[in-house]
Amino acid sequence: MTQLSPKAAETLERWLQDPSVDETTKQELRGLTSDPQELEERFYRDLEFGTGGLRGVIGAGSNRMNRYTIARATQGFANFILEQYKGEGRPSVVIAHDSRRFSPEFALETALVLAGNGIEAYLYPSLRSTPQLSFSVRHLGATGGVVITASHNPPEYNGYKVYNAQGGQLVPDEAEKVISYIFKVDSFSAFKRAVKEEAEAAGLLHWLGEKEDEAYTDTVAAVSVGRSEIAGGLGSKFKIVYTPLHGTGNLPVRSVLKKIGFTDVLVVPEQEQPDSEFSTVKSPNPEERDAFTLAIKLGEELGADLLIGTDPDADRMGAVVRDHEGKFVVLSGNQSGALMIHYYLSRLQELGKLPSNGAVVKTIVTSEMGAAVASHYGATVFNTLTGFKYIGEKMTQFEASGDYTYLFGYEESYGYLAGNYARDKDAVLASMLIAEAGAYYKAQGKTLYQVLQELYTQFGYFLESLESRTLKGKDGVAQIQGIMSDWRQNPPQEIASITVSEVLDYSLGLDGLPKENVLKYLLADGSWFCLRPSGTEPKIKVYFAVRGESLEDAKSKIAALTREVMGKVDGGSN
Repeated sequence: MTQLSPKAAETLERWLQDPSVDETTKQELRGLTSDPQELEERFYRDLEFGTGGLRGVIGAGSNRMNRYTIARATQGFANFILEQYKGEGRPSVVIAHDSRRFSPEFALETALVLAGNGIEAYLYPSLRSTPQLSFSVRHLGATGGVVITASHNPPEYNGYKVYNAQGGQLVPDEAEKVISYIFKVDSFSAFKRAVKEEAEAAGLLHWLGEKEDEAYTDTVAAVSVGRSEIAGGLGSKFKIVYTPLHGTGNLPVRSVLKKIGFTDVLVVPEQEQPDSEFSTVKSPNPEERDAFTLAIKLGEELGADLLIGTDPDADRMGAVVRDHEGKFVVLSGNQSGALMIHYYLSRLQELGKLPSNGAVVKTIVTSEMGAAVASHYGATVFNTLTGFKYIGEKMTQFEASGDYTYLFGYEESYGYLAGNYARDKDAVLASMLIAEAGAYYKAQGKTLYQVLQELYTQFGYFLESLESRTLKGKDGVAQIQGIMSDWRQNPPQEIASITVSEVLDYSLGLDGLPKENVLKYLLADGSWFCLRPSGTEPKIKVYFAVRGESLEDAKSKIAALTREVMGKVDGGSN
């Protein structure tokens, strides 16, 4: 590429000429004049505000995360709030941030733009988890929330997630309205930004702290169904190694585990402190075994029963357990979900607290094993699109109608929630439940791995896997669109010698769900696979699920299915 597209050139010039853009930003852009391809990537579009908000690479430009794209999104959100707000007094927004580059600065920018619009900003002064933000919106009765985080993305990313008054991420109809307001903010001069000291003096900027932290951890601990046994001795006989992966989970996870009675919890020292570079891991993602390298080493040295890891904003939890040979194995999100559903619902049943109208909610790409376990305990299972915002939406519907009592919600991507205190997945809560389950079954002479094998024997050998392809930049977006278009227009009749019995195109709005660019292929033997572009990363994800007669049969099936489907994805045709 030797020349910028007209849109990129026009937007770049506007940034360079606008007097409200700081000189450091302009210098960064001028320094890229010899790299037109990079400038094109930065300016060929505005950073897209999806249903979860913004997420992108940090840097100057309209397609990057910086104080100007943050301020524009916040001004649009403020305009939306002021137009929609019907309550008494001032509307308010709670703001939290994680340990990433510029997260504190972006959080303060958000608060000051809100304050500049007469909206009270309740700001956490240091890093807090995403689930705590969700809880705090509800706890403080706020109009909305914002968390600055890019979850488990690489270090060069940051993000901006917006929450509604129920504490859930915006669902599509809400997001579309906010997007329309952001779109109307067409100049930097439209930003209304307060001065920090003046906002504080006017009661428009409030600082949150220990009181709110205690309220959150007390509420999470109250969800426990085995607190008396853990505090009564089981908690001192169960050794846990925990890693926050340089993120926000360190203090709340340890606090909650201590509250319910775990006394032998050791944190991986190299990963305990916040680090925006995530310098000890390739990716701060508990879905990947490499993220547990240091935890496994420490766990082996100390003879730990369980290893737990949480991602940077502590909304995803991964667990590592000992197999039948005593070796550490990383549980998949589906396996952890099935174990926690089994433990949580069985204990509620024992305690006489399992409601007759209980509901478990999962996503369309999550294993059916958890659904089978939930149904065994009499719970009704609901499916939603991918994204915990849809599970949160179901929770709010249940609360309003009273038709169902929410018990548990989960995604295959390591996101879980029990209890009704938040509307987003919570790795702090999940860390507590998986530890509680491990200690409970250890007292019965079983490991979590053995309990998982019992579930396979009882409910079937479910096996799932996930493949993804990263396709960055403008060309990558086009490639992903091309892959989806090809599979949509040319659906296979057979995969791995198994007939494709049905194609579910969720872009048509199936089963009363919102329209989304997802394709799911059901096979005649009960297996399925699903293609979905990621909403937060430059990736296309392909999910696979089978049910076998044995674990070996399931492994053989999923290997064949994965091999053929990914061959077609990578080959560009099917």
